Amino acid sequence: MSLTLTDVERLARLARLAPDRAQAEHWLGQLNAFFAIVERMQAVDTAGVAPLAHPAELFGEVALRLRDDVVTEPNRRAEYQACAPAVEDGLYLVPKVIE
Repeated sequence: MSLTLTDVERLARLARLAPDRAQAEHWLGQLNAFFAIVERMQAVDTAGVAPLAHPAELFGEVALRLRDDVVTEPNRRAEYQACAPAVEDGLYLVPKVIE
């Protein structure tokens, strides 16, 4: 798949960008280079290759360093909410801004 300059200009317009001609041509080259890499990757025969969740799986078991889930900070919600203009049941109340 390759893009044309018209495609890049349309994408730029959709993204609310206004590149000049030189910048659009530069982006065109970069995008087409990216799509070329994707096409080369898709051409690789991966039949029979099991997917990996992590590259370290190639070398055996992945040992995750886990820590105990322990509360280390005190609950200071009341202190933080003391200066709020409106609070209810531990939640900050804000004015409605969208009808």
